[in-house]
Amino acid sequence: MAGDVATIGRLGVVEREEAWQRLGKDEFDLVVIGGGVVGAGTALDAATRGLRVALVEARDLAAGTSSRSSKLFHGGLRYLEQLEFSLVREALAERELMVTRIAPHLVKQVSFLYPLTNRLWERPYTAAGLFLYDRMGGARSVPGQKHLSKAGALRMVPALKRSALIGGIRYFDAQADDARHTMTVARTAAHYGAVVRTSTQVVDFLHEADRVSGVRVRDVEDGRELEIPAGAVINCAGVWTDELQELSGSRGRFRVRASKGVHIVVSRDRIPSDSGIVLRTATSVLFVIPWRGHWIIGTTDTDWNLDLAHPAATQQDIDYLLDQVNSVLATPLSRDDIEGVYAGLRPLLAGESEETSKLSREHAVARPAPGLVAIAGGKYTTYRVMAADAVEAAAVDLPVRVQPSITDKVPLLGADGYHALVNQIDQLAGRHGLHPYRLRHLLDRYGSLIHEVLALAEDRDLLRPIQHAPDYLRVEAVYAASHEGALHLEDALARRMRISIEYPHRGADCAREVAELMGGVLGWSADMIAREVDVYVARVAAERDAQNQPNDEAADQRRRAAPDARAGITAPTS
Repeated sequence: MAGDVATIGRLGVVEREEAWQRLGKDEFDLVVIGGGVVGAGTALDAATRGLRVALVEARDLAAGTSSRSSKLFHGGLRYLEQLEFSLVREALAERELMVTRIAPHLVKQVSFLYPLTNRLWERPYTAAGLFLYDRMGGARSVPGQKHLSKAGALRMVPALKRSALIGGIRYFDAQADDARHTMTVARTAAHYGAVVRTSTQVVDFLHEADRVSGVRVRDVEDGRELEIPAGAVINCAGVWTDELQELSGSRGRFRVRASKGVHIVVSRDRIPSDSGIVLRTATSVLFVIPWRGHWIIGTTDTDWNLDLAHPAATQQDIDYLLDQVNSVLATPLSRDDIEGVYAGLRPLLAGESEETSKLSREHAVARPAPGLVAIAGGKYTTYRVMAADAVEAAAVDLPVRVQPSITDKVPLLGADGYHALVNQIDQLAGRHGLHPYRLRHLLDRYGSLIHEVLALAEDRDLLRPIQHAPDYLRVEAVYAASHEGALHLEDALARRMRISIEYPHRGADCAREVAELMGGVLGWSADMIAREVDVYVARVAAERDAQNQPNDEAADQRRRAAPDARAGITAPTS
């Protein structure tokens, strides 16, 4: 049930109203709760099996954990030490699929240097682990490990102190813009017939006798409510899993524990290096990850028992990251070097350990009641496997024969034709009057959907850079609202584009320009534009304030003080 070429997987204003009408009238085999990567992946898995599926999300696609990760598709070296071989093998197989077949426009290889510090045992120990890592994942998508002397490692990463290493090993993994990837998975699901609707909160579950038979939802934007009957409901709410489980009236088979991970973003010129860096810490590992003109440094791993919607980074979190990375840098970083900060919550399975860093990243699927499936845990990298398992678990409640999963053969929107377009960058650039590096930037964000983006720029003024965020073009703000389901300014600045973490002003300086561009698509009045700008600027101020607080409680209190663009949300939220 694919759309026509001009509107494939489109999530615009018209499609949003059509989706509401369909939710109230159509019959569905599955309702998926949660618009993170697992929920989006589950909707895609179900739709491509021929099932009738609806996906509802209370906020925005990837508004929670799935926009706040380390942005890596990786097996997880530390899981080898924890002897979780099956998890590493599974994750590396998924990395291979993403880079080579499913999302080559979004998922790219990235190199890391592992500095060696011990002369006797570390090189053979690490080399053996990396050899196993390479062999488990296959070597087609990324190069294998390379051993370096101290001099060779310092040539690759001159930012390191000479005393910080005696040599190094370079290896490769892959990375992606997590929020854009999740949104593209959801759009692909819509392309194959799924009804995808954000700002649509589950407020109750429907029951027939002892089984769950659907959900009742509220439009967060205008307060309308309706019921969605379905053969089964899949709870993909991540850290909100337990809250949704309680709302359903069913006894959960597992509990989810939220672990806060904080990352900081600094300019690329602050750490002279041709490679990312991975460092061992006392409890885990720390990554210094290349990110366009920046480095992402993270992460922390601590319990979080406060507001699930808005986890806050604290002064302590930031100081920890600076202390860890400065222990190996010749020129230390300071708080003044930080351009962006973000905090996310991992939905870990509770009960295995008191330390969140030791909790398994395996996922669990349960059927707590007939007609209801819950899935939690896991890694971003293995979302596709998790999605397939969730649909399989729900199949027992469906009266139709459920076909096998085929998402390992389904490229995401923008993947088809991407490689040919890369070879045609110069011609495309000349045709649209843009520098080739601009076209490469667009291709790596939209793939072959670049034609849709550029088609909106009949007014060439839209091909100008956003004034205070020149890495992005004005047309991208328009496209976020017209095709990608962005309903609020935060959706565009924090997730469709990553302005909120890539510029010291965190998006505040370009908020009005972007709001006016979006408002032209969404029909905002002058007052609505002003409100969107005010809400966003207040959010930035609250986050900055939180980052100067000494602990989670104080930071959470400051972050909660900011207004929410989606004021209609009530707890629990999907």
